[in-house]
Amino acid sequence: RSSGGSGPCHLVLDTASDLVLAANYGGGSVCAIAINVDNTLGEQVGFVQHEGKSVDPGRQKEPHAHSVNVSRDNRFAFVADLGLDKVLVYKLNRGKLVPNAPPAGIVAPGSGPRHFAFHPSGKFAYVINEMGNTVTAFAYDEKLGSLTEIQSVGTLPSNFKGESYTAEVVVHPSGKFLYGSNRGQDSIAVFSIDQKTGKLTATSHQGEGVKWPRNFNVDPSGKYCLVCNERGDSIMVFAIDQATGALTPTGGKVVVAKPVCVKFMAL
Repeated sequence: RSSGGSGPCHLVLDTASDLVLAANYGGGSVCAIAINVDNTLGEQVGFVQHEGKSVDPGRQKEPHAHSVNVSRDNRFAFVADLGLDKVLVYKLNRGKLVPNAPPAGIVAPGSGPRHFAFHPSGKFAYVINEMGNTVTAFAYDEKLGSLTEIQSVGTLPSNFKGESYTAEVVVHPSGKFLYGSNRGQDSIAVFSIDQKTGKLTATSHQGEGVKWPRNFNVDPSGKYCLVCNERGDSIMVFAIDQATGALTPTGGKVVVAKPVCVKFMAL
């Protein structure tokens, strides 16, 4: 089925597995496609074309939807748009994608929001900003589907002076830690999360064996982090310190050409 726009780059199932939603980076749009009872793709039931621009004339002269996520109660969809410096919020009315009120969480101009993650408490959410090399923390109101900025923190070491771009953001299953990937500086940034306020505190960076980490994931047990090295042709395995969130190489490594995404599947 067509995604309805150019350059689809990210997709997600709704929590009922009735819909697949996709973000179109090139087209600056988002779509929802029904899933049939036999798990085949049905018809497109929702589509929204984003409009507008932001401050960077090179990368933000038009919308660029970079990811889509669904709330755990299946009521809202959240679309991080790099070109608009917004996380747009839609009511997920059987896939119709109705603009919410309030309609978006807004980040600092020129930040370029890329990927988005919820805290397991349902009280907070986080977006990683590709161009600004920052993570923005939001207070999340589950009833209203609203995002209110709490803080924005940098992902790079203070002494780094080169060119770098963030990519993925993941909250640890315990809710105690947040991880973000830096492409260029080539590391996974580690943050602790204040359980009362949702605020982040940078604690460490792990760059051993890391090369252009486009994506990574934490396994459901919370014991390991798998990092995709797009330019290192490998997936690295790190053990997670349950007290600090720090990452330590296990020596585990899978050789694979240009990995860009890793997911865990229940069997």
